[in-house]
Amino acid sequence: MTDVLTVRAALQLEVFTRTEVRVYAGGRNLDRPVRWVHTGEIPDIHRFLTGQEMLLTAGLGMGDTALQQRAFVRRLADAHAAVLVVELAGRMFDTMPQAAVEEAEAVGLPLVGLADEIPFVETSAQIHEVLVGMRVKQLIAEEATSQAFMDLLLADEDYVGVVRELARKTGRPVVLEDVAHQMLAYGGATPEADRLVDEWSAHSRAIHERHHSLVTHGREVPNAPAASFREVVPCARQPVILRGESWGWLHLLHGGVQPSPAELRTLERAAAAVAITLVSERESGARASQRQTALLNRLLLGDIPGEKFVSLGLALGQDLRGRDLIVVTVCSGDDEPAQDHALARLLWESGRPAIVGDTGDFDTAVVGLSGPGDAAEVRTVLAEHGLRGGISRVVEPAALPLALRQSRSAASVAAAATTAEVRHFDDLGALRLLVALSEGPELRRYVEDELGPLLEHDALVKNPLLPTLRTFLDCGGNKARAADALFVQRRTLYHRLERLSEILGLDLTRVDNQQRLQLAVRGHDLLRRPALRRT
Repeated sequence: MTDVLTVRAALQLEVFTRTEVRVYAGGRNLDRPVRWVHTGEIPDIHRFLTGQEMLLTAGLGMGDTALQQRAFVRRLADAHAAVLVVELAGRMFDTMPQAAVEEAEAVGLPLVGLADEIPFVETSAQIHEVLVGMRVKQLIAEEATSQAFMDLLLADEDYVGVVRELARKTGRPVVLEDVAHQMLAYGGATPEADRLVDEWSAHSRAIHERHHSLVTHGREVPNAPAASFREVVPCARQPVILRGESWGWLHLLHGGVQPSPAELRTLERAAAAVAITLVSERESGARASQRQTALLNRLLLGDIPGEKFVSLGLALGQDLRGRDLIVVTVCSGDDEPAQDHALARLLWESGRPAIVGDTGDFDTAVVGLSGPGDAAEVRTVLAEHGLRGGISRVVEPAALPLALRQSRSAASVAAAATTAEVRHFDDLGALRLLVALSEGPELRRYVEDELGPLLEHDALVKNPLLPTLRTFLDCGGNKARAADALFVQRRTLYHRLERLSEILGLDLTRVDNQQRLQLAVRGHDLLRRPALRRT
């Protein structure tokens, strides 16, 4: 059943089947709502109408002259009557006055004639019974809607769940944005709504905030074109009020079909439910982070493919569709200050869509790029803010699982570095193999076989020799450069190298020995990288 009783539906009730019913004028407005029924036989009956009434009359107050009849009809139209029903059984008229027909057609007032008398009391009773029944059903539906949102709150759902429930109840796409016009949640996706979301800034800022048609009065919900002024896809917008101030807006994208009063009431209740979920800003931020972390973990576990990940990310307000992607992994060592939410904050401030979550010892982000060269810019931003981590190759959604492994490998190397750095997967070279080997016992055995005697020596003395060996190898075996890097005299370096050769049993001047030791030292650094903590 619809939310309202229309003139057309009212005229189909049983009481009107007892006579011939004819629409003389205003047929284009038969879908007007009927809110009440009124009867009257006085010329100034319009003074007692408040709008949307069905007026039943025998015509005694319409007047005898064409001028009086026209004035009578005009006054009813000005009073916003829904329909004028005139009994044509001879009490006043046998036929509908032509002046009344012409005036009703001109002002758009439905004018209906009844060929016989019918009991107006019974007519009122039947219509009021329908109206009361509709209202009861509306109250039951509103209570069910309120209970549905209350159940979400009791289940500790966040605003994403509210948006999803609103989209389910209305059957229409829904978008939640904050006061900065950042899309936070999107439910009930359709191809038409997807196109609107692609240009969300234009819809939210240029149209809602500036277009003159959005000026509303009272508590009406404004309607707005969606993607552009040329392609009109209206939506209803309801503010989310938190602590007396506007926190954001819920958008109900209804296209060319206006939302019903029940849908607008549901929109209001959803906005109130969103506000309740946001009472604690810290909790809301943590809940959003949990959503994104859960989605990233599903991708890590292979539970969903990359394409599905992008689709689900859109529901969380992050539009990665049609973009090249990279995966960024960031970590913090125990000797460095905590970087709580640093990765998410930097990506948000840069305006890049990203799904960011805590995946154990790392913060991981799938980032949407804006164009060629943007991956290098992301790396620069992270490095400038002192983050330590790794970046994958640029990939399409299907290759996201591979990109996750690439970024974690690069982050593992960065975690072993002596200073904070952001490593790109393509820069790792042979270290890629060491990272893979570090997950098992092979690398540990290799490091122990090659460096065991030196590590034992360093454990018993105050001046370890491993830093000298590392610098010597990093300088490509060039003794002069190594001495300068260590800030020691060459004679001192020569003495240290002789001692290293004795301990390791190797000739350090041979290139093949330098290569095997370089792998061992890098492997040792990977295995000894600072214990990673959750960011």
